[in-house]
Amino acid sequence: MAKLHVTTSVNGEPVEFLCEPYETMLDALRGQLGLTGSKEGCSSGDCGACSITLDDRLVCSCLMLAAEAEGHEIGTIEGMASGETLHPLQQKFLEHAALQCGICTSGMLVASAALLKKSPDPSEEEVRFWLAGNLCRCTGYDKIVRAVMETAAEMRQGIQEAAQ
Repeated sequence: MAKLHVTTSVNGEPVEFLCEPYETMLDALRGQLGLTGSKEGCSSGDCGACSITLDDRLVCSCLMLAAEAEGHEIGTIEGMASGETLHPLQQKFLEHAALQCGICTSGMLVASAALLKKSPDPSEEEVRFWLAGNLCRCTGYDKIVRAVMETAAEMRQGIQEAAQ
């Protein structure tokens, strides 16, 4: 079977790769592209460990064919930090000890960032609902929800201060 040529953008950088027609985006990210932040937890879209964004829409990369990335913008956990500077969500996850084994962490962070981009002032109920597709077997969800809520408040405060 002939491999497919895919031209896309990952974390703002143009990327080209070859993939099998049946290959998932998760496999392409971890294999050909060497981006191992997205984790394989279930391979059925139930756990959220492989969460990425496709044109700012949250998707499970284990359910997406790599060929579907053609012409789209992919966002992964590797694109969150700016050099050595952590994204505010990453920093709050550390401060709140909202991570343990690390399997769910990248998916939780990508999903949380997608939420805050869509809704900069989410209620606790919205955060819990938004993250319902991301399973954590270690920390529980309270620390994660608190980290997201605090990040949202600090990011809003920073925007308000910058506007003044």
